[in-house]
Amino acid sequence: MASSGVVGQMDMNARPLALSGHVGFDSLPDQLVNKSTSQGFCFNILCIGETGIGKSTLMDTLFNTNFENFESSHFEPKVRLRAQTYDLQESNVRLKLTVVNTVGFGDQMNKQQSYQHIVDYIDTQFESYLQEELKIKRSLHNYHDSRIHACLNFIAPSGHSLKSLDLVTMKKLDSKVNIIPVIAKADTISKSELHKFKIKIMSELVSNGVQIYQFPIDDETVANINTAMNGHLPFAVVGSTEEVNIGNKMLKARQYPWGVVQGENTEEECDRKIQEKLLPYFSFKPLFFVSLQQTYEAKRQEFVGELQRREEEMRQTFVQRVEEKESELKDGERELQGKFEQLKRLHAEEKSKLEEKRRSLEKEMSVFSKRRAASELLQAQAFNTSSNNKKDKERKK
Repeated sequence: MASSGVVGQMDMNARPLALSGHVGFDSLPDQLVNKSTSQGFCFNILCIGETGIGKSTLMDTLFNTNFENFESSHFEPKVRLRAQTYDLQESNVRLKLTVVNTVGFGDQMNKQQSYQHIVDYIDTQFESYLQEELKIKRSLHNYHDSRIHACLNFIAPSGHSLKSLDLVTMKKLDSKVNIIPVIAKADTISKSELHKFKIKIMSELVSNGVQIYQFPIDDETVANINTAMNGHLPFAVVGSTEEVNIGNKMLKARQYPWGVVQGENTEEECDRKIQEKLLPYFSFKPLFFVSLQQTYEAKRQEFVGELQRREEEMRQTFVQRVEEKESELKDGERELQGKFEQLKRLHAEEKSKLEEKRRSLEKEMSVFSKRRAASELLQAQAFNTSSNNKKDKERKK
């Protein structure tokens, strides 16, 4: 009875809680968005290109921020990777942006190992994240993920073809990171030359088996847009940190004697921009990171399939080589067997000759023994005869 009284008293003292909103699984997307917005996002971008090609300027233009930039000389003994992390905010969404710049890329006389430092850096970031995942008590929620999410490969606007260094670097990195080729300083060549240059670049990438990033077209809602954007690859970009007064508006553009080139112009007016092509995928909206996760999963599945395909090819190649080796060994075995049979015949012939010589020698030895016995017999008879004659003479005397 005492316990029931205590329970009744607790029920009377219980404070009722009112619901702050609708409860149901239809509010799950909003909860995920609110959670992601409160935690913030992390995005890492790798910029590969020669010194002075406009990597830092494009980053300032792309994120509409004046980042801390360091001037680099053309006399670097080797390629160095400089990572700088910035805390940005757009509306109520926070972003931890890491820009990794390649200092001294393509400035050395011997460019054979220029890409190796980049490959080692990317592998190191994957290994660091893996070691954090392998810990018993891991804290991935506050761990700074330093893996590269996207790689912008800046191509010099030569108008002819890709440089060997750019081609080799993209070939080494296409299985490790999403590569987005961009033609830097695209305002230095005409529009017809730019169109031919894009076709030339894509044909070289396809012929050399380089896999660049393709915007996903699985989702029907963005399939048409992404298909059109895939047709614009590689992107032609123009970066600028100067603001020019255009139509009573201060816009980032480049002022020339013949006119103004806007870095944030519309697609109909100018093809040389990156904001409307890349920024919707690299912006600070939660849906992008969900799409990025799906893209990474698709990339991982593609990578696993590629590994399985290569493993099957290696297995078939190994089986083929084993069969070829067995055929070579069988041919060698037959050749050795033929030589053995030939040596065996020669040995049999030599043995028969020796056997004949041995029989001939035994016959000669038998004849010789008979002659020697006859000679000894004659000698014995002659000795006996001489001894008898000597005895007869002695008796007569």
